[in-house]
Amino acid sequence: MNFKNPIVIAIIVAGFCIGGAIIYTNQGRCPKASSGNILSPQEAAEKAISFINQNILQGMTASLLDTAEENEVFKIHFGIEDQEYDSYVTRNGKLLFVDAIDLDSTSEEEETTQDIPKRDRPDVKLFVMSYCPYGLQAQKMFLPVYDLLKDKADMGIYFVDYIMHEKDEIDENLNQYCIQKEQKEKFSNYLSCFVESGESEKCLSEANIDRGKLIACISSTDEEYNITAQYNDQNTWVNARFPKFDIHSDLNEQYGVQGSPTVVINDTVVNVSPRSPEKFKSVICQAFNVEPEECSQTLFEEAFAPGFGGDTSSAEGSCQ
Repeated sequence: MNFKNPIVIAIIVAGFCIGGAIIYTNQGRCPKASSGNILSPQEAAEKAISFINQNILQGMTASLLDTAEENEVFKIHFGIEDQEYDSYVTRNGKLLFVDAIDLDSTSEEEETTQDIPKRDRPDVKLFVMSYCPYGLQAQKMFLPVYDLLKDKADMGIYFVDYIMHEKDEIDENLNQYCIQKEQKEKFSNYLSCFVESGESEKCLSEANIDRGKLIACISSTDEEYNITAQYNDQNTWVNARFPKFDIHSDLNEQYGVQGSPTVVINDTVVNVSPRSPEKFKSVICQAFNVEPEECSQTLFEEAFAPGFGGDTSSAEGSCQ
């Protein structure tokens, strides 16, 4: 076999069916926890490489070079002799395939106009996990639009009903929930600092957050939704892996929230790509019965990079 021919390797890798699986093609979310035996990226990649070596290759050996989480699958980078290749394996390690086609991709004109119900005052909900890199990317997209349109639309940060990034994410979700609930005038300043630095203590001080109010709100919210109790009881975790965060569980169910970030405008889940402030603004402005004059302003047109900081990037992947 000539593994230097990309067509040959494509045919071979496309045939690496290890078992039945469903390939989800929604781009750019931290995916909803799902049922089944979910492997770690390393475990799934090693299983795929083992299958290649035991069942496909003769006289050659594939070696795993790297693995990463991308969209709702694992990307594996491997070598055969002096050639390197990228392929993808599903999270349960049952299907390996050579490439992915984004079935949600459309022309620029189709992306710009979406079927969003119109209202005099649109309702805009952004569901995130506070430490998901792509949730942070979406919050950086959200902030300039919030500052522009907060008097014309109802806009807020909401939370996916489980966490994937340790106890820090629970603590930060609670910070953001309570500041937004009880000290809303300071929320933008706090969140702008947090998505840049990731230092919540510093940002609480810089935004002049009333610590007494915050602590009281966090305590009552924690008790109401059993957040710490469920964190300490792993029997309550989703798939025994993800602690529950039930503050907005009713809205998660209502809108079918599938991960971080999810944008809901006027009770409709919408796609925003690229995740730039200007694109987000233009999507929201479609949801007004009569566009306010603020919609004529042009905001930053590049997407911010996933994670903390102010860099820009076109990357829209998933954290799993």
